[in-house]
Amino acid sequence: MSLGIQAIDHVQIAVPKALETECLAFYRDVLGLPEIPKPVELRARGGAWFQLPNLQMHVGVDPEGSPRSKRHVCFLVPDLARAKAAIVGHGIVIEEESVAEGLSRFFIRDPADNRIEIGQR
Repeated sequence: MSLGIQAIDHVQIAVPKALETECLAFYRDVLGLPEIPKPVELRARGGAWFQLPNLQMHVGVDPEGSPRSKRHVCFLVPDLARAKAAIVGHGIVIEEESVAEGLSRFFIRDPADNRIEIGQR
């Protein structure tokens, strides 16, 4: 029996408490994600929520960091060269660049070492 899943409502990543300020600045200022208020009952947990056109990105806070991994979120952009120039302009290192199934992309890491893919179809 199918669950009838229709879409992804939100994605959550975790950052360590010690890097919360630096990581939130990365998502606000480097990636330019539009922040929305968290529900009052969740604000004491820290982190932040960001609204994209079709889903939310939640940045939660854990006591410690997570091990380095290839798991990632992929953000689509209309102009990959412009996005890459902006990222490099912030001093962020491009980890890898490639094309896969019609998606031109590059990978970076946030200050907590979460992997992020930036791509253009």
